[in-house]
Parts: sequence; C-alpha cells; structure tokens
Amino acid sequence: MSTPGIGADQRGDGKGGGSSTTFRKIGDGAANIAIREPGRFFALCLDTGRAMFKWPFQWREFIQQAWFIVSVTVVPTMLVAIPFGGILSLQVGGLIRQLGAQSYTGATAVVAIVREASPLVTSLLVAGAAGSAICADLGSRKIREEIDAMEVLGINPLHRLVVPRMLACAFVALFLNGLVSVVGLMGGYFFNVMLQDGTPGAYLASFNAIAQLPDLLQAEFKAFVFGITAGLVAAYKGLNAKGGPKGVGDAVNQTVVITFMLLFLENFLISALYFQFVPSKGM
Repeated sequence: MSTPGIGADQRGDGKGGGSSTTFRKIGDGAANIAIREPGRFFALCLDTGRAMFKWPFQWREFIQQAWFIVSVTVVPTMLVAIPFGGILSLQVGGLIRQLGAQSYTGATAVVAIVREASPLVTSLLVAGAAGSAICADLGSRKIREEIDAMEVLGINPLHRLVVPRMLACAFVALFLNGLVSVVGLMGGYFFNVMLQDGTPGAYLASFNAIAQLPDLLQAEFKAFVFGITAGLVAAYKGLNAKGGPKGVGDAVNQTVVITFMLLFLENFLISALYFQFVPSKGM
C-alpha cells in the first residue's frame, strides 16, 4: 500500500535533484567565467613575464613570427586605413566647414587618426589576423600533445613558443600603427582636397595646430599594449584548447571576441589617463 507513496516521493526527489543540478551547473559556469578563467589568464601572464627574461631568447622564432604577422596584416591594414582616413576627413571636414574653421581640417584629422584611429585599427587587425593564427597554431599543437611532449623533455612552452609570438605581435603593432597613421592621413588629404575642395596648403600647415608629440607617443604605447594583449589571449586560448579540431575552432573564435573586448577597455583606460596627465595643446 505504501509503494505509490514511495514512488511519488522518489519522482519528486528526482525533480528536486534535477533542478539543484541545473543550478549547480549554472553556478559553476558563472564562477568559471568570473573567477577561474581570469585567474588562469593572470597566472599565464605572470609566467610569461618571468619566461621573457630567460636566456637564450628565441630569436629565430621571433623573426619568423614577426614576418608572418607582417605578411598577413600589412595589406589589410592599408586597405582599411585609406577609407578610414577618408571617412574621418569627410565627416570632420563637413562639421569644420559649418563652423567656419575649414583651415583646421588637417589638424582635426591628425588628432582623430593618430590619437585614436590608428591604434584601434592596428589592434583589431593584429588580433583578428595574427591572434587567430597564433591561437590555431598553439591549439593544434595542444591537441596533438606536442605541448605535453615539450614539458616532458624539460622545455618550457611559454619560453619557447609564447614569448616570441607575444613580442612579435607587440613589435609589429608599433610599425603598423605608424603605417595606419601615414596612409590614413594621405587618404584624408585626398578626400579633403579632391572631394571637398579643400586647400592643400591649409591642410598640411595645420598639422601641428592641435596635435603634439605626446599624441604620437601614446598611440605607439597603445599599439604596443594591444599587441601584448592579443598575443597573451591567443596563447592562453590556444594552450587550453580541448575537444579536437572543433575545440581549436571554438578557441579561435573566443580569442577574437575576448581580445576585442579587452582592447576597447584598455583603450578607454589609457585615453582617460592620458587626458588626465597630458594637457591639451592650445590653438
């Protein structure tokens, strides 16, 4: 007679257990995202920083990775910088013309491109092209157990693989930032002079009216930090790839998304500190 009651209690316990298991999984996932993953990434950053000063430095790997990053980013960078500079010139030029200060079109273009646009374009291309390739390379090595074999042989994967790739990203980002600045200003000059009937002399003469040398220095610093970040995120996701080729693909996608989020956060923080400590140049 008590069997139905026992069966009902068991079914109820099953439902309660299922809901508690679901909540436990959600809690574990939230804790993993909020605490474990940032902690592991921070630990990787510290270990990479220590490995960076170990001798000998992997110059051959560094040069190969730097050349690879240059080969996959130079042409897209130029193709993006030209319309980017043109759009800024058209938008700013129209606004400046309405305010009656058309002679300052070149100055505003320099500030917009050099201070903000160049580091962001550089970082996005380094993260999208170079970061994804680094993550795929390290992820494929991980699922083939090459990383485990290196550790068994006493070779530090961070010193042998991660450090050269990270520094290659930062080194190339410095030069790509300058390339974006030059190409973007040339594109802005063309669009301003050819499409908006601007004066070439006024565009060039107003370059240093608002811009100053610290603007270029902080742009280079941004590009360097963005390159370091892209390399570290790509290395972290690649070294922790799981689940075969599908896991490597997921790690590549996560690398691009996480890097973009961190880059915009770092850009905001660096810009805020820059405006706090470096006074603007008077006109």
